[in-house]
Amino acid sequence: MSSGGGEPQEPQSPTGRRIRDFEFRNSLPRVRSASFSSAAPETVAKSSAASSTSRFGSYAQATVKIVKGEFGYVLEDVPHLTDYLPDLPTYPNPLQDNPAYSVVKQYFVDDDDTVPKKVVVQKDNPRGLHFRRGGPRQKVYFQTDDVHACIVTCGGLCPGLNTVIREIVCGLSHMYGVNKISGIEGGYRGFYARNTIHLTPKSVNDIHKRGGTILGTSRGGHDTCKIVDNIQDRGINQVYIIGGDGTQKGAAAIFEEIRRHGLKVAVAGIPKTIDNDIAVIDKSFGFDTAVEEAQRAINAAHVEAGSVHNGIGIVKLMGRYSGFIAMYATLASRDVDCCLIPESPFYLEGPGGLYEYMEKRLKENGHMVIVVAEGAGQDLIEESMKAMNHQDASGNKLLLDVGLWLSQGIKNYFASSTKTEINLKYIDPTYMIRAIPSNASDNVYCTLLAHSVVHGAMAGYTGFTAGLVNGRHTYIPFERVTETRNKVVITDRMWARLLSSTNQPSFLSSKDVEEANTAEVQVKQTEEQPKQTVDGEKVTGNGSI
Repeated sequence: MSSGGGEPQEPQSPTGRRIRDFEFRNSLPRVRSASFSSAAPETVAKSSAASSTSRFGSYAQATVKIVKGEFGYVLEDVPHLTDYLPDLPTYPNPLQDNPAYSVVKQYFVDDDDTVPKKVVVQKDNPRGLHFRRGGPRQKVYFQTDDVHACIVTCGGLCPGLNTVIREIVCGLSHMYGVNKISGIEGGYRGFYARNTIHLTPKSVNDIHKRGGTILGTSRGGHDTCKIVDNIQDRGINQVYIIGGDGTQKGAAAIFEEIRRHGLKVAVAGIPKTIDNDIAVIDKSFGFDTAVEEAQRAINAAHVEAGSVHNGIGIVKLMGRYSGFIAMYATLASRDVDCCLIPESPFYLEGPGGLYEYMEKRLKENGHMVIVVAEGAGQDLIEESMKAMNHQDASGNKLLLDVGLWLSQGIKNYFASSTKTEINLKYIDPTYMIRAIPSNASDNVYCTLLAHSVVHGAMAGYTGFTAGLVNGRHTYIPFERVTETRNKVVITDRMWARLLSSTNQPSFLSSKDVEEANTAEVQVKQTEEQPKQTVDGEKVTGNGSI
């Protein structure tokens, strides 16, 4: 990387005119194939002809940067603009002259600082996988006046979206003096189908008090070529993308296209999922708020169930693939008698089944509360649908709402099998939870995430997502956070604590436990192994890390 001593030399245009690097790079002709080539740093693998095809189009897979050190140290690094634009000048970080940060003894992060993925090890274990630590660097690769940043939100709503938008804008403006910040309306399709809005600290001043996103959002609409063309036409050189795993895959495609064009554009992501199912990171923003708000629904169900004889309250919470909200809300409430999540199979009838447990609980307490994640029991629902043979006009099998399906099944069982009169109340707070503003804890977390991603982009890092790993802010390659999902481990202590709290049966056979253990081992092996390049060769670096 270039050093920051003295005034940086601006590049010459083909005609000899002195122009800014951004103007020169963005004036390059558009390229539709991976024909761009440049000298790459030693820690980067050579490009491969292999490609990946997805709903984001066909594009070459990113080259992964792997740096190895002593005692089994492995750094899975994120791309940098100098990987394909090696002669970029650097500039002093404006923060060094910011009076707000003058009292901090060591504010800038050392370039060699990394964060381990695994913190609990034995004395003979290798140091293992690390990620680059997030934070401000002494040198930046963008001049304040040259920066044109844009922010886009994609996918479903989540508490904290407006806070992240606000803090990216305020971080760019207050810390780095950036004035040109655009908001892309309506998700990915907003790049080419909608106008942008100008964002300033004043215009976003109180948006953190509102739910949703002031930019609007949508699913789909990703057209990599159109998006990159629009980025180039508008002169945008920093792209901040807020969304879940699908959105981050789209961000990876945008980064690859920009890299092939040879544009000085930093692409950075902030992972968003209310389900907390994004891999590697400790948690996603909005999760604490979702758990807190879920308490209101559980409390309402408990009051309703406890106010009548044989009262049953059922609460359906978010969690299509991962049951973290249901699990943590259950543990926090202590009023729940049974929690059902996608990771833990269960059955309804027979000895040890849900219905038998419910009969026992009603006899003991006279009421009970059940929390069910939206993705729980999908295999049972499919069996019911086959038996009922419900189809839409196109002949597609209809899927039932698990809460409604479970409620009806419970009513039918007690009416026919036990002749017991029950009083069942079903509560679905899903959209109420998604639409609320973030709480104090999430507001602080969103602020730190936003500032971290801004520091990374200004320092020239690209093709990364910012996240918390073992309590430290890090920069993680897009591929790492999209390759797997974070799921509840039903053989872990946390799930055992829940079972102890609710006194519910585990519903697990020895085969289920064995399969869960095998799946956990496979996930850990995948996460702890450094990524491979597309041609199967690991990359080693000679840098001092």
